[in-house]
Amino acid sequence: MDRWTNFILIGLVLLLGLSAIGCNQSAEKSGAVRATPASQGKAAVPGGPGAAPPPAEVVVALPRTGQITDHEDFTGRTVANKTIEIRARVTGYIDKINFIENEGRDVESGSVLFEIDPRLYEAEVARAQANLLQTQTRLKRIELDYDRALKTVASRTITQEQFDQVAGDRAEAKAEVEIMKANLDLARLNLSYTKVTAPISGRVSRRQLDQGNLVRADETVLATIVSMDPMYAYFELDERTLLKLRRAVEDEGMISTRNENSVPIQMALADEEGYPHEGVVNYFDNQLDAGTGTLQARAVFDNRDRMLAPGMFVRVRLPIGRPYQALLIPEQALGTDQGQKFVYVVDDQNRAQYRRLEVGKLERGERVVLGGITASDRVIVSGLQRVRPGEIVAPRADEKPTATAGAESGATPESAAGAPTTKTASHQ
Repeated sequence: MDRWTNFILIGLVLLLGLSAIGCNQSAEKSGAVRATPASQGKAAVPGGPGAAPPPAEVVVALPRTGQITDHEDFTGRTVANKTIEIRARVTGYIDKINFIENEGRDVESGSVLFEIDPRLYEAEVARAQANLLQTQTRLKRIELDYDRALKTVASRTITQEQFDQVAGDRAEAKAEVEIMKANLDLARLNLSYTKVTAPISGRVSRRQLDQGNLVRADETVLATIVSMDPMYAYFELDERTLLKLRRAVEDEGMISTRNENSVPIQMALADEEGYPHEGVVNYFDNQLDAGTGTLQARAVFDNRDRMLAPGMFVRVRLPIGRPYQALLIPEQALGTDQGQKFVYVVDDQNRAQYRRLEVGKLERGERVVLGGITASDRVIVSGLQRVRPGEIVAPRADEKPTATAGAESGATPESAAGAPTTKTASHQ
């Protein structure tokens, strides 16, 4: 009987223990655990269980007012304004090459580049001089005969027919003298052509033939010279841009319709940011290419520093219309919702407001705003992924210097000063 009593007591103890464990687990799940003396009196930790999340930190900036000009961008190639193929005007063998050390460098107009063996042409000059002397001597003898005939014909010592014969010989002798003079001039000219000179100042290429080679008159190319300053840039203008440009010319008076050779243009090389080179368009072709629907145009640029070389790939920017004032915001502030551009602005209660925008061209990292915000709106430029419409945010002013932003995008000092950093901070 005592053994059963022991079994019953042990079972009751186990049952009570299991019940206590179950109650503790339920209390932990419901958060109803009694505070220990060490934890009593401590405040709840911010951000802990049950605390509200802090407002999202964002960077805001005011739209900048800048002066911009509508434009179109094209690609083109640089071309020298003068390109000359150096050819010999007489046939002969190359006797000297005078620019071997200056290949690929600038040469002056009139400098002797090649010399052709002159001995044959010197002999031609000597022969022409001798022929001229011979005809001049004959003319002097006939002049004496003519003078005697002129005196005797009056006394009828000679007949009129004999006098006419002498006069005819005199005229022929005079003509022969003129022919010999022309032959001498031609011989001297050919002799001068044995020295091949640079017709223009520019940069000379390498020599195409070495000393001792035969060159043929007006056929053999000896070298090439290109002028370096100024430099041309050719590009193709599409029909739509051409119409926009001409309407701007007509409506806004950019240039005279009879003088399109004063359109300003900008250019950049392959490794340059922006468009640092300034020039003008000095030529438009007189008809469009029917196959491509484009019109060839040519711009001219200063090249005193010799940075440009013929054949370079360049980017050109053609302005359309006159400059005007516009609002600009950083490109990273824009979002896209089903093809529609939008931004978030922060109101006076620091709530994020959704605004749809009408935008224009991209100007050096900033987007032109055509409508949707004003110059006094604080636009969120960083932290968009943490923003929801209507939520309270913690705005912080953009630390980018306003003056620098204005200089980069071509704004005037007055327009850059229109959006100071202190004005942005005053809305917070």
